[in-house]
Amino acid sequence: MADTKTNLKTVWSGGAKGSGSIKVNDLETNIAIPESLGGSGEGADPKEILLTSATACFIMTLTGMLEGRKIPVSSIDVDTESIKSKEEGFKIIHDTRITVSADATEAQIQSAHKTIEIADNKCEVGNMLRKADVQIKAEGNVSIEST
Repeated sequence: MADTKTNLKTVWSGGAKGSGSIKVNDLETNIAIPESLGGSGEGADPKEILLTSATACFIMTLTGMLEGRKIPVSSIDVDTESIKSKEEGFKIIHDTRITVSADATEAQIQSAHKTIEIADNKCEVGNMLRKADVQIKAEGNVSIEST
């Protein structure tokens, strides 16, 4: 794999109660310390940004793999949840719903099911997080588009 380099532009003002922004290529978002930690809460916090990155990687990996397998996908929806507990540490769960076109074969539907788990294991961001002891699970279902 070729070396990659990413540059972010981040600005902040107003101390802990202030806020800032991050800009990189086509992404620009406001950031802030959560209210629960004494901040303004007027922007995304680091955990939300981390979760966004993990979810984006997963759905993009899944999309590419489904397309490569020539599965006729109408839509993909992913609801991602993070849970942090003393007992289990940090956990990320991707609840995935794939809708395939009405003409999808049974083999394509079964392949789409299997692809959810495979994409989870191929996602680079998820794999980096696993090295930091984050538990990640992708689950979901495949339905046929109603006509």
